[in-house]
Amino acid sequence: MSKSMYSYVRDAWKRPDKSEVKDLLWHRMQDWRREGSIVRINRPTRIDRARTLGYRAKQGIIVVRVKVRRGGRRVPRYIRGRRTNRMGMRRRTAGKSIQRIAEERASVRYVNMEVLNSYWVGQDGRAKWYEVILVDGHHPAIKNDPHLSWMADSVHRGRAERGKTSAGVKGRGMGKRGKGTEKTRPSIRSNENKGK
Repeated sequence: MSKSMYSYVRDAWKRPDKSEVKDLLWHRMQDWRREGSIVRINRPTRIDRARTLGYRAKQGIIVVRVKVRRGGRRVPRYIRGRRTNRMGMRRRTAGKSIQRIAEERASVRYVNMEVLNSYWVGQDGRAKWYEVILVDGHHPAIKNDPHLSWMADSVHRGRAERGKTSAGVKGRGMGKRGKGTEKTRPSIRSNENKGK
């Protein structure tokens, strides 16, 4: 059985550093660094991932590329009589992932649209880039779509801010256990330390 075009694209993006995607990203990121933090694009960079997450090439759906700087939070060193190791300067990690931050920034920029999902497209030493799929729930093309008409309901307002996207659900510790989605208990950090 022959593979589809999406399968070849998916295989290339699984290991971007070992496929032809590496050269593409090297050239693209030189342009991305000069662009703004949030840029609307005509079509997704990773068409296979975008379609898996709900993207369709139709009116009422747009894709934006969001740049977020990498790393944890930084705290200036205050001059006191103690070691830097005890000051709490290092390992200040945000409670949200960089992907969730990217989704929220796109949601703030496009207030009439809702975040459907997002995916990684590249990173360098200073920043990460994510492409965020945004849907206008009040557009007639979306209201008539059986797969996306649920976005028109007002209960889905603020999906990114409430952690209802895929990245948000993961960041809230919701995993697939049993039939439904249930919180990981007692907690993610508690489960990490069980093997030690």
